[in-house]
Amino acid sequence: MKVDDKNCIMSSSKNGFFSNLKSDLPASLIVFLVAMPLCLGIALASGAPLFSGVIAGIVGGIVVALLSGSPLGVSGPAAGLAVIVLSAIQELGAFETFLLAVVVAGVFQLILGFLKAGVIGYYFPSSVIKGMLSGIGIIIILKQIPHAFGYDKDPEGDLEFIQPDGQNTFSELFNMLDYVSLGAITIALVSLFILILWEQPFMKKIGLFKLIQGPLIVVAGGIGMNLMFQGSETFGLRADQLVNIPVASSISGFFNQFTFPDFSQWNNSQVYIIGATMAIVASLETLLCVEATDKLDPNKRITPTNKELIAQGTGNIISGFIGGLPITQVIVRSSANIQSGGKTKASAFFHGVFLLISVMAIPKVLNLIPLASLAAILFVVGYKLAKPSVFKQVYKIGKAQFIPYIVTILGIVFTDLLIGIGLGMTVAIFHILYNNFKTPYHFNIANYKKGEPILIELSEDVSFLNKGSILQTLDHLPKGSSVTIDGCKAKNIHPDVIEIISNFSEKSKDKNIKVTTLGFDKETEISTIKKFKETIL
Repeated sequence: MKVDDKNCIMSSSKNGFFSNLKSDLPASLIVFLVAMPLCLGIALASGAPLFSGVIAGIVGGIVVALLSGSPLGVSGPAAGLAVIVLSAIQELGAFETFLLAVVVAGVFQLILGFLKAGVIGYYFPSSVIKGMLSGIGIIIILKQIPHAFGYDKDPEGDLEFIQPDGQNTFSELFNMLDYVSLGAITIALVSLFILILWEQPFMKKIGLFKLIQGPLIVVAGGIGMNLMFQGSETFGLRADQLVNIPVASSISGFFNQFTFPDFSQWNNSQVYIIGATMAIVASLETLLCVEATDKLDPNKRITPTNKELIAQGTGNIISGFIGGLPITQVIVRSSANIQSGGKTKASAFFHGVFLLISVMAIPKVLNLIPLASLAAILFVVGYKLAKPSVFKQVYKIGKAQFIPYIVTILGIVFTDLLIGIGLGMTVAIFHILYNNFKTPYHFNIANYKKGEPILIELSEDVSFLNKGSILQTLDHLPKGSSVTIDGCKAKNIHPDVIEIISNFSEKSKDKNIKVTTLGFDKETEISTIKKFKETIL
């Protein structure tokens, strides 16, 4: 199906930018609260300055949101790029040189957008996208359990099975039992209770509670409990159990945290290799997230993918130029936006504005937020992505959908996002090939009775993928039979298949098989076979 970017943009912007502020502003606050520790955690896991993650979040929110055609997608630093960033900084030898590679990655993404490479996003199977959402939901829950217990060795935002602290997702669950913090557990349980209460139907009928979102109460309550627990040996929280935003002593100190690329390295070939690698990975993650976000969108709007690549490319150029990490559209923040009631891209834009204002004006207040409170919020986000009802729904559709779905989930949980998607895609493609092997025509040799004429009807589209099954069937036709190969219904027959049928017609006399072909243009057939053989010889 061809998607018209222009129509998509018009349909997604039918309502004004500020027409849904009643929904978008509260949603943007929640996305901001989720995004802040993720930005810092991804920067930490990437071996980059903490402030570089915040810069990427601000640019992803303000710049990309304005340029993007995605109504609900939220962009920022991505966990999937953390390993690439870590090795790139080490390989290039300086963070400033790495920033030049980020700018180059943005340029590559602009080129991909103008070349309309975004069409790739429309070819991801639905089963794999659903598996991606459920897999991320499960991994979010597993990764947040240690934070809820007060064990914070693994940075926020890490979604890979093998963690930067040397542990893996499951070994971390055992390690946390040696570092249990009663204060963190209490805050997490109270926060979770508030969030579950806010989801109840009777709460949604109360006007005040419609206006004030549960996560805002959770964060405010978390700060209050943190202050109340201070000085207590049993319940007091350590500094590493709280949000940790860099605090500048002055406005000039704030701007001094921005870093610029080292343009003297423009002739370093590694800069371009790493830039191209980041562009490809970031574009794939973005296109996957776009597909997933569109599926979660209650209004089922379609994001123009080419425009999205251009927006992401512009964002990465700006982010790299002022000291930020590479940017992609990210599903954790996007799903939090949708679940919080966001309606338009204004919510993504204002989350970026809140990031900017907060790091300039109130970093000390934000540094009072317990990670356990944020863990509770992410528990709810994760659960909504991986509800048991989703598993049941996909299972009822059939094995063709359920197997790639489960493989994608397991791949994400036990490796990382891109490998998990790759495994799911492999299984889905294998199923397509298997179906092509089975159904390019209609003939069942098991029902054949000796002496009866055999009719083989070709389907509408017979591709080179059908070669194996057609060869097998023709090879097993009984000696002395009469066979009619009917291509009347076929709209497209691959030359390889025509060659197989032509060769079979020539050799059928050896088995005393009479062959009749219908619907084939003999002149075209002979010409195609002749050209094909001349090419090979």
